[in-house]
Amino acid sequence: MITVLFLCTGNASRSQMAEGLVNHDFAGRVATYSAGINPKGVSRLAVIVMAEIGIDISHHTSDPLQRFQGQTFDYVITLCADADTLCPQHFGGGQRLHLGFADTPHTDRPTAENLEIYRQTRDAIRDRLRIFFEAKLAAG
Repeated sequence: MITVLFLCTGNASRSQMAEGLVNHDFAGRVATYSAGINPKGVSRLAVIVMAEIGIDISHHTSDPLQRFQGQTFDYVITLCADADTLCPQHFGGGQRLHLGFADTPHTDRPTAENLEIYRQTRDAIRDRLRIFFEAKLAAG
């Protein structure tokens, strides 16, 4: 089983969606967790757009990076530039990667425009991570 820690600054949307998507799409083959440099709580809009595709992240928590201190992961993947800069280079003992995605609006207002941005980010994360993990699993 591949283990992964997704990391963003606030652990509110991108890392939460990545954790939910990969745990759903690769259940039993990849185990993921998420954390933030400065956790802000799980975004209501992330919960909404994930529920639209049948993935419930309403039970997720926004955790500080320190919660995972001493744990080992195969991959520590930063999803925003700030986390890439601020995360200790060798945290988690595994391979460190940066797969950046555009920031989502910092609001809980479910306007049509905000939800569309969250959907686009969700879909971009899913597409990129699906390609990445399918290749890793095929390589054995």
